Amino acid sequence: MNIQDQIQKQHLPKHVAIIMDGNGRWAKQKGMLRAFGHENGTKSVRQTVEACAELGIKHLTLYAFSTENWNRPKLEVDTLMKLLVSSLKKEIKTLLDNNIKLKAIGNLKSLPKKVYKELHEVMDLTKDNTHMDLTLALSYGSREELLNAVKEISTKVKNNIISTENIDESVFNAHLYTQTLPDVDLLIRTSGEQRISNFLLWQIAYAELYFTPVLWPDFTKQHLCEAIIEYQKRERRFGKTSEQIS
Repeated sequence: MNIQDQIQKQHLPKHVAIIMDGNGRWAKQKGMLRAFGHENGTKSVRQTVEACAELGIKHLTLYAFSTENWNRPKLEVDTLMKLLVSSLKKEIKTLLDNNIKLKAIGNLKSLPKKVYKELHEVMDLTKDNTHMDLTLALSYGSREELLNAVKEISTKVKNNIISTENIDESVFNAHLYTQTLPDVDLLIRTSGEQRISNFLLWQIAYAELYFTPVLWPDFTKQHLCEAIIEYQKRERRFGKTSEQIS
C-alpha cells in the first residue's frame, strides 16, 4: 500500500510547522561547505510544500531563519540571504501552479532590502491564492514576538483603547505575527534534535511534537507522510480525559 493511502484525509492537521534542521551537518558529512547543505535543503522545501498542497493541508509554516541565526558567520548569513532571494524567484511558478499563498512572519524589516523587496513581490503575486497558506518564519524569534505583543497591548491599555478586563487569548492572538493563522497541530523537527528553539511558543501550546533523525536535505514526502500518520495515531485531549472526547 502506498504510504499516502494510509493517511486519513478527514483527520489531517490543519496547521503543520517544521523546524528545518540539519543542513550544515548534512554538508559536513559529505565534506562540503555548509552552504551546499542549505542549497540542497531547498529541494526538500519544494517537495514538502507540494506534498502538503497535494494532501490538502491548509497551513504550512517553515522556520527558515531565526533571530539567533544572525549570529552565525557572515559568509553563511550572506549565502542564506542570497539563496532565499533566488529560491523565491524560482518557486513563483510552483506557488501559482498549486494555488498557494505566500506569507512571512518575523522582524521582516531587519532583512536585507533586496530580500525584503523580493519577498513582498512574491507575497503580492500570490495574495489571491486560496488552496494553502505557506508561511516563512524569517528573522523570527518567538520571545521577541511575545514581547512585541505585550508592548502593543500595553500601549493600547495606556491610551484607553483596550481595558485590562477585556484582555483574553483572542486579544493576545490578534497582536501576534500569526494572527491570521490557526494554532499549530503538528510540529516537526528534523535532524534528531529535540527542542523548540524559540519557535511559535504560544502557537504550539497543544501541538503534537514529532522529532525525526532525518537531516533536512534528506527529508522527503515519505517522511512527511510518516509524521502525519504518527500524528493521526495520537489522542488529542486538550486537557480533557479520554472519555470526554470519545
